[in-house]
Amino acid sequence: MTRSDFHVHTCYCDGHDSPEDIVIEAIRQGMTRLGFSGHSYTAFDTSYCMSPDDTRSYVDEIHRLKDKYSGRIEILCGIERDYWSDIDTGDFDYVIGSVHYVNIEGQFLPVDESPEAFAELLRRCGNDPCDMAGRYYSLVADVVSKTGADIIGHFDLITKFNEGGRFFDEDNPRYIEAWKSAADSLLQTGRPFEINTGAISRGWRKTPYPSAGIISYIASRGGKFILSSDSHSKDTLMFQFAECEELARNLGLTLTEL
Repeated sequence: MTRSDFHVHTCYCDGHDSPEDIVIEAIRQGMTRLGFSGHSYTAFDTSYCMSPDDTRSYVDEIHRLKDKYSGRIEILCGIERDYWSDIDTGDFDYVIGSVHYVNIEGQFLPVDESPEAFAELLRRCGNDPCDMAGRYYSLVADVVSKTGADIIGHFDLITKFNEGGRFFDEDNPRYIEAWKSAADSLLQTGRPFEINTGAISRGWRKTPYPSAGIISYIASRGGKFILSSDSHSKDTLMFQFAECEELARNLGLTLTEL
């Protein structure tokens, strides 16, 4: 079983626990590598991300923990850089590139904040889910170029609240065309896509990002995958990794690490 997790949030952004508490839990669980990935600063929405001052403190703290726990666990200092963030990522060991917002007429509308916020995004897209998906996936297609990502974060994040087709039909040909176009662009970068269990641990989905159909499409074209918990609590480190490894075996995937 994989003993590493590289998408982990702390109290420096919207996570619940301190980095050191997470390290202690990771060691207890027998993890060999732990990557922290605080949310990068976005000036238009500071509710969930690290401020510039917090970012500097975060980097200092992760490096302190690297030294303190050297020999017991390998610790990496990463960042989850949003598409719209302009943070300098030179201080980080790796970057997760993600799209959390769609910009409509100068207003940044979140795709994963809440079902109510997602409904408002759809309304602003003329209640046309495929128009919304086209806008979102056009950004995702460019996320590696824009953020310098080493890992492609939660590719189909717009499905977070769509369990059971609550908001839109994921079998709609226009929707499929949108995500295939983005996947084809990202496949050219060679960067791994997350198999991300964060929405399962928070009760929004029963399956990981991306959907099985998207995983199969990417895998059939030589795409790589990396397991990710998108953990916001020490209790959800490596969440359902065993189940995801079984999924990978059933789909004939080879998982990678940083």
